[in-house]
Amino acid sequence: MTAPDDAARHLLGPILERGGPGHPSADAVALRRWTRPGRRDARVREEVTYADLARRVEATATALADDGFAPGDRALFSVRPRPAGVVLAFGVVRAGGTIVFVDPGSTPELFTARVSAAEPSLATTESLLYAVSRGPLRRLARSRGLLLPDYASLPLRHVHAGPWLPGVPRGSRAARRLAARPVDRAALPLLDPDREALTVFTSGTTAQPKAVVHTAGSLLAGCDLLRDVFELAPGDVVHTDQMLLGVPALLAGATWSVPADPPGRDITTFARQLDGAAGTYLVPADVTALLDAVEAGTVPARGPRVALVGGAPVTRALLERATRALPGTRWVAVYGMTEILPVAVVEAREKLAHVGDGDLVGAPLPGTVARLDLVEGDGPDDPADRPGDGGTDVVGELVLSGPSLMAGYLHDLDDPARGGGARVAEHRTGDLARLDDAGRIVLVGRTRDMIIRGTTNIYPGLFEPRVAALDGVRDALLVGVPQVDGDERVALVVTSARTSAGSVTDGAPTRGARPDGDVDLDPDHPLVELVRAALPGVLDHDALPDVVLHADRVPLAGRSRKPDRAALSRAAAPFVPATPAAAGRDARGAVA
Repeated sequence: MTAPDDAARHLLGPILERGGPGHPSADAVALRRWTRPGRRDARVREEVTYADLARRVEATATALADDGFAPGDRALFSVRPRPAGVVLAFGVVRAGGTIVFVDPGSTPELFTARVSAAEPSLATTESLLYAVSRGPLRRLARSRGLLLPDYASLPLRHVHAGPWLPGVPRGSRAARRLAARPVDRAALPLLDPDREALTVFTSGTTAQPKAVVHTAGSLLAGCDLLRDVFELAPGDVVHTDQMLLGVPALLAGATWSVPADPPGRDITTFARQLDGAAGTYLVPADVTALLDAVEAGTVPARGPRVALVGGAPVTRALLERATRALPGTRWVAVYGMTEILPVAVVEAREKLAHVGDGDLVGAPLPGTVARLDLVEGDGPDDPADRPGDGGTDVVGELVLSGPSLMAGYLHDLDDPARGGGARVAEHRTGDLARLDDAGRIVLVGRTRDMIIRGTTNIYPGLFEPRVAALDGVRDALLVGVPQVDGDERVALVVTSARTSAGSVTDGAPTRGARPDGDVDLDPDHPLVELVRAALPGVLDHDALPDVVLHADRVPLAGRSRKPDRAALSRAAAPFVPATPAAAGRDARGAVA
């Protein structure tokens, strides 16, 4: 049995305490929800105090417990982060359960496989999703390319958020009614920080879906680190649609301001609501849209006190532009992953001052331990000789541990044959990195992106920024092209610094209307010859490419919309010389 004072190490402990009788934050606004702008500007639609938040959470947990939801049970969760969704998610966790995020936009086969792997006993879903997943609205959704799973047919108990709509299964409980029930704390379990609280599917196949499992304690540790990065205090306002930052705001006693739409859908309204905010979280594409709006005069040039940028690589070009357009905002790039977040942060000024190769992501945050596992070919007698802050630096796979580390992957934790229940001690990131003299992490690529040509390891992340800095170049990617003998050739793919309209871009990969993997490559583009001539001055001899190609665009892949290197490799294969001798004459003869 967990001692009551362990509640302080549980994600909900500090939040529920703030809503207790007599607490200074009890009557402060915890959640603020905005409307969409109509004939007039957006306005506040709903506010929830800390006292009301705590009451609704424990009322929801009481109702779930009364319905048979027990500690250790799992609940599928498909509700937007609005007050009702926050209350419902916290209520599940307060009842001792686990929130399972399953992307409704995945294929029906993958959705079914993930549901089967999670073995949930409850589905918590927005009523709108029920409505568009069956009947006439399902046909409409399909006509727009959206194939949603039939939530109502899941053989589970159901809770719906929002008004009742056609398609909501008979017997589904309304989330708002659960939140209005009387609280019975005696019916609720103690707050156990070691109990699983969140499962997020990240990748995998239908045969073995891959999901990250966090405990309430690991989530609290990560949120505390983010809260400290923002230096949040009671009375601050954090404007975001992301729980990643909303929960740290609640832990600090700040107000979580929830927009009606995410910045990717309505950057103008989102930006106007940032004025006076203590912080927000943006992905690089959001930053680009925000800066476009500021520079166009659509929104005032007044950003939040702190803007955390993550979810994809944060380039120097983007930060340079951001600090110019909104100099009053403290721009911070965050590095992390679902398995352990955050790992490190770096201030814009520090990143812009970095003169070495690779992507500086900062020193590990307090409690986070980073080490390098040397890859084949890199060791004490064969270091990766790359100019950096400290001269010669060894490159290896980044391995991390710390209090915000996940409990493990779902398929391992649930499988007795894999030692079910055993927590992981560290996470192999798959990122290639080096540690500079100050102990800061500098990323140089991914283990799967590392190219092995002959006996040489080539780290694209070390060299791509150098090529991208050449005049006329916007994007630069080094990709390996596998050969029948197991070796790889190296293709350098570049895009032009100006778009077809002639406007200068800020370095975000272009995205056309064609399928993401469809790209046109040209070995005779005028930029190719200019790049070839400059390469000996920017690349080590062993990293010189076998072929240089110009692309009309960079294909993107995955939820984070990162460059699709596999697609570029396939597209480049016909241009790679057929024999090593030809490759040597083509590339090294051309650029040496």
